[in-house]
Amino acid sequence: TLFAICADLSETTSSLLLSVAVYSLRGPDNIVSCPRRNLSGVPAELPRHAAVLDLSYNSIARLRAEWSPVKLPRLRSLVLSHNGLGFLSSEAFVQVARLRHLDLSSNVLRLLDELVFQPLKQLEVLLLYNNRISQIDRSAFAGLAGLQKVYLSQNLLSRFPLELVKEKVRPKKFVLLDVSSNRMKSVPLPELQALPAHVRNSLYFHDNPLSCSCGLYGLLARWHVRGLSSASDFRAEHVCYPAGQKKAGPWAVFQLDRLLNCSAVTVMDEEAYLDDFLVLRCDSKLRDTSKTWVTPQGNGTGVVLPDGSLQVGPLRVEDTGVYTCFAVGESLNETIYVSVKVHNFTQGEASPHMNTGYTTLAGCLASVVLVLVYLYLTPCRCPCCRRLGRDAGVPSSAASASPAREERRRVAFADPKDPLGRNGRLGPDREEGREEPARSSVSSDTPIVV
Repeated sequence: TLFAICADLSETTSSLLLSVAVYSLRGPDNIVSCPRRNLSGVPAELPRHAAVLDLSYNSIARLRAEWSPVKLPRLRSLVLSHNGLGFLSSEAFVQVARLRHLDLSSNVLRLLDELVFQPLKQLEVLLLYNNRISQIDRSAFAGLAGLQKVYLSQNLLSRFPLELVKEKVRPKKFVLLDVSSNRMKSVPLPELQALPAHVRNSLYFHDNPLSCSCGLYGLLARWHVRGLSSASDFRAEHVCYPAGQKKAGPWAVFQLDRLLNCSAVTVMDEEAYLDDFLVLRCDSKLRDTSKTWVTPQGNGTGVVLPDGSLQVGPLRVEDTGVYTCFAVGESLNETIYVSVKVHNFTQGEASPHMNTGYTTLAGCLASVVLVLVYLYLTPCRCPCCRRLGRDAGVPSSAASASPAREERRRVAFADPKDPLGRNGRLGPDREEGREEPARSSVSSDTPIVV
């Protein structure tokens, strides 16, 4: 049994009251617990071999660099929740570099400075929920190679911390990010969709004032179809606000297909062409699994790549079907289905449906041209008309057609001729009894319906 002394400063007396607490000893891990002691600072004399230090529900408002005069090399868990903590020194964690669990939740932190957590190379879980954090420096989490879970819900964030999950900078074992109940109006949709399933499965951003869009609906609908917890477990909490309607209430994201007429989301499919090569991902939401593929009809085609993906090709029509990946973990298993359709032509060839469409379009255009020729370029069959046209020195064409020739034109429908040559109209400045010169049918607005 380990006896630890927690100093308790009384508000009513200047004397230092000492309270003795008894703590259990479990193997090499020593637990020092001083909750609800009205402490305004960290006790000065802490055992160097302490593994857990609980200072929750006190009044420690500032965590300075010298809060621990000695290094605590065995400290694995530090709990500072519910303290009214508003300041973190950039060197606050130098003396506890081997922390794996840090709880700073339910305080009044407003920002996270650059490299504030850099000394914590082995940190795995970081709890920052229920603070007032509105700004996070992009390098605040730099160097945390062992980080696995970060809880940032119930803050004032307006920017999605993409640096925590982005490819190539994301910690290798990172599996959970909770930024729900903040003030974000948008999230990086393409980047989130590109994340592996085991990260998307625990990427929570519900209960934010996001702007409604079909892109947001498509992202969450795919995650829901895929069975990812971040979408399925909080379906009702995923809401958004329509653009330009500030006073309107929130809309349910999963109803945007009806409200915004968004396209329906179906199960993941792959399309390919003859002789193509295709790589199918076994995108499991479980980590560290062994993956086995079963091909359609059990034909055994394909090569399993080092990351568990399946490469198939050159493709044939017989390769069309459902490919099944079995991801087997230590305690859980998952089955993933990928539907593949192979077209019966190469990518450079035109589809038979495309050929039919082009043929139909060409036929329609040819018909229109023939109708126009028939209406406007019909040859004159009267020799005298041709002679009169030559005498006048004007070519015999539709553009020079006289009213007499207009009578002989074969049309399906024409307006009754106006004896005054006005096509049934009156000019704004002309009287009704005043004649106008005759006009040709081409330059007039007489409708012709075929």
